[in-house]
Amino acid sequence: MKKVTFSINEESNTLFAQFDGKDIELAALWLRERCQDEQHLDKISKQRFFDPHQLPNDLSITKIEPIASQEKLTISFSDGYTGTYDLIEFHADFDVWDGTPVSKPWLSNIDKANFSVDFDNLKSDQGLLNALEIFLAYGLIIVNGVPERSNAVIEVAELFGNIRQTNFGKHFEVYTRPNSNDLAYRSVSLGAHTDNPYRDPMPGVQLLHCIKNETTGGLSTLVDSLSVIEQLRKEDPYGVELLSTVPVRYRHFDQDIDLIERRTMVKLDSAKRVEGVAYSPRLDFLPLLEPEQLKTFHRARQRLGQLFSDPRFEWRFKLEPGQLQMFHNTRVLHGRTSFDPNEGYRHLQGAYIDLDEPKGRYVALKRKVSV
Repeated sequence: MKKVTFSINEESNTLFAQFDGKDIELAALWLRERCQDEQHLDKISKQRFFDPHQLPNDLSITKIEPIASQEKLTISFSDGYTGTYDLIEFHADFDVWDGTPVSKPWLSNIDKANFSVDFDNLKSDQGLLNALEIFLAYGLIIVNGVPERSNAVIEVAELFGNIRQTNFGKHFEVYTRPNSNDLAYRSVSLGAHTDNPYRDPMPGVQLLHCIKNETTGGLSTLVDSLSVIEQLRKEDPYGVELLSTVPVRYRHFDQDIDLIERRTMVKLDSAKRVEGVAYSPRLDFLPLLEPEQLKTFHRARQRLGQLFSDPRFEWRFKLEPGQLQMFHNTRVLHGRTSFDPNEGYRHLQGAYIDLDEPKGRYVALKRKVSV
């Protein structure tokens, strides 16, 4: 993260943070809420023993005293509270990545070795930490050496988080079967897409483990939506604005369940950065807009699809038996070329976990390994 420093104006009893070229005043109320003493903050859970919502709105700082040779201050407030503050604790408030790696958008010509990890290495803390770092930076890892047996996908998934069970089950089987409730279970080509945009919340992470692949077709495709949206924004900024603000209806239908959700096609995070997309031409419906605005929306949606299949962005490869691809479901879109089931058997197993779990495990494991 960018460096943050602190300074005191003793005349006005004001504390400032210098960050990203700006002087930011740290308000009395902001500081009072962050008191660090054991009477107000549980050291194990980091949860408060008091309700900060009840603090007076007109708080002021009455005195600030630096503690010699340490990055600590004693601060007194108008409500009578005085506490010691370790300024290092404030650094997290300026880290928009919340302790996780910065996202690294990628194109199809990237060195694919960047994504590769070995299954056996995931069993050590350092090996798992390395895999999490790659995944959080690129939105993707390829795990090699996974046992070619049923339910191995669950074993890998549970290293990174808890299984997210859906109407497809704790895990799902990807092989050809007629009259299936999803085209993923046929031999047809599947363009780049996000899984389950009709679900709230959408699965954050998907894992697909290849157990057998005897066909010459059925190539896997992956594309980083961060790079694609960056390109689309250069070409059509207003189109990207519409895609990130106008909700679209998505639907999954079968005889047992009818799932409908409305969300924007381009997904922004709390800092307004592009986090990914909800994209599935098999499942979405144009929103109700004025005719000219609808044309603009559709033009952006159409170009988005073209870029997702552009060789500059799309990585196309054969997922071999014993390999597992794990990807950020809304960031790295996946697909598949068509194949002839008469050539041989193609069998993958898939599972979902939520995105917050790899993030949380990374932060905790990094702290553990660095001790």
